[in-house]
Amino acid sequence: MKKYFLLLIVFPLLFGCSNDSPNNNNPYLPIYQVNTEINLNLPQYSDLKFVSNAVYIPNQGVRGIIVFNMGSGYNAFDAACPNQALSSCSTMTIKGINAICACDNTEYSLFSGQSKGKQYPLRQYRVEVNGNVLRVFN
Repeated sequence: MKKYFLLLIVFPLLFGCSNDSPNNNNPYLPIYQVNTEINLNLPQYSDLKFVSNAVYIPNQGVRGIIVFNMGSGYNAFDAACPNQALSSCSTMTIKGINAICACDNTEYSLFSGQSKGKQYPLRQYRVEVNGNVLRVFN
């Protein structure tokens, strides 16, 4: 009886995994190392102290980083359009709670990084909060 019980537990684990999941590697965006600290006491980042505000930080990642205050924490996304080849128009701009790609005027939510009908979401980075300092890294 114990053998059958063990078989019932192990069998789904062995055959429950699939290698048919979609590949989320974005062919348009190279992978750059990101490790930066943002001091919220500095005036250029003071907007991040308030919910639903975002700040663009240049010279990080592929096209800069957009950091967004969700209220329950922070999101950080690369400012490169995820569904466009890198070009002069592929740096996103902030419009309220969305980021807009100038190449095709697609809006991406800064809450989720998603956009309707697009294959790739915004490239997200990790955010660690330590007092008034945010560490953005991958």
